[in-house]
Amino acid sequence: MSEPIIGRLVAGEESQVRKAYEAFEVQPVTDRRLTDNLAPYGLEETTLEGSASAEGVGTFEKRKNAVLTFGPSTVPGWWIHRTDLKEQLDVKVSVRNVWTSARNIVLRAGSPHNYLRMVEHIIALRLGLGVDNVRLSIAGGDPPLFDRSSLDLVEAVQKARIIPTGRPARYVTVKEPVTIGGTRGDFVTLLPAEGKDRRMHLDVAIAWNTVIGEQRIQVDLSPETFTYGAGARTNATQSQYLMSKTVGKLFADVRHMGYTKDNILIHGKKGFITTPRPEFDLGDGRSAEPIWHRTMMDLVAAIALIDRGRFVGTVKSYRAGHTLDVRLMTLLYMLDLLEVLD
Repeated sequence: MSEPIIGRLVAGEESQVRKAYEAFEVQPVTDRRLTDNLAPYGLEETTLEGSASAEGVGTFEKRKNAVLTFGPSTVPGWWIHRTDLKEQLDVKVSVRNVWTSARNIVLRAGSPHNYLRMVEHIIALRLGLGVDNVRLSIAGGDPPLFDRSSLDLVEAVQKARIIPTGRPARYVTVKEPVTIGGTRGDFVTLLPAEGKDRRMHLDVAIAWNTVIGEQRIQVDLSPETFTYGAGARTNATQSQYLMSKTVGKLFADVRHMGYTKDNILIHGKKGFITTPRPEFDLGDGRSAEPIWHRTMMDLVAAIALIDRGRFVGTVKSYRAGHTLDVRLMTLLYMLDLLEVLD
């Protein structure tokens, strides 16, 4: 077994991280998709040529439809424009504007009403599709929910058409190996990019005490691998789903949750309650849908909160979730651990 590359431990107990790393290292790789292209997103900054929308039932207000529109931005970065609010500045997609990451990532700036919930399934497209400057417009803080996870959003961006701005893209990486450890045998490690390599290498593993079991993928982020993973839905245990439909109705943050047996993957100890998407079938009664969702819709989304450029390097993650991901992004800023590549 190789010595774990922990590097600078910004939070967590080193002994726990090393123990988690040992479990991570022996876990077999479920899927491996790598590329020889050192710059899969090119070297030019991008924006959108036009605008396109995706519409679906509200994630938190299932009786209302929500429309999210992707459009070009003349200002660098991704911006959220609440069309229903007056005299509010657009919310920049940045770790600086994270309101909470307890259940999902919520971005907010200015007024407490100027927010957007569950942004992870949206902002992951920034790095996943390689589009640098975008203005998102929505008439409310509740994003649309889809039966195909984020594929409707991918198709909207493709319809708006990604175009170069003529300016060089900015790439960033960590100055040194960095690790954060959690309290449940979880960690995330970031390793610097090497030389002229402008890829993001993802090595991600999960371990569930259900039919999902242990899964691990090694993948280089590219428009193709991201689009594949964008079809992977949120997953929940049978007890979590039932809780949200019964006692959970007493709590504001899940009372009107628009989850159905079509738009999430529900699993139990020995089997799936809802049908996994066939493209993620592992052929042994298991589905890779959860690990692809964790990688592309959760982890890549958190990294997209780095607003200084396109992050590149190696990312290793084991059993982590939103809170640990976002905490690491915050500490990268606080400890000045990012650098822009030439």
